Amino acid sequence: MIDKIDPKELKPEVLLVVDGKKAAVGNPVVAKATVKIKVLAEEEKGKKLHVKKFKAKSRYRRKIGFRPIFTRIKVEKIS
Repeated sequence: MIDKIDPKELKPEVLLVVDGKKAAVGNPVVAKATVKIKVLAEEEKGKKLHVKKFKAKSRYRRKIGFRPIFTRIKVEKIS
């Protein structure tokens, strides 16, 4: 699950590729490396988060909550 993003804008960068005992480290990315990604759900709500604010001696208390929206993806192949 990643933060909500349009599937058309999803262009991952490969920083490290490990194949058995060989490892290729990018500088900053590995050249000619590709990632095959499948989008499982474009919008999925996460758990509700509660944010509380409090100031001592002034009777100030606030509580707000929100549900973040995620995109569920599956990395099928890195080559």
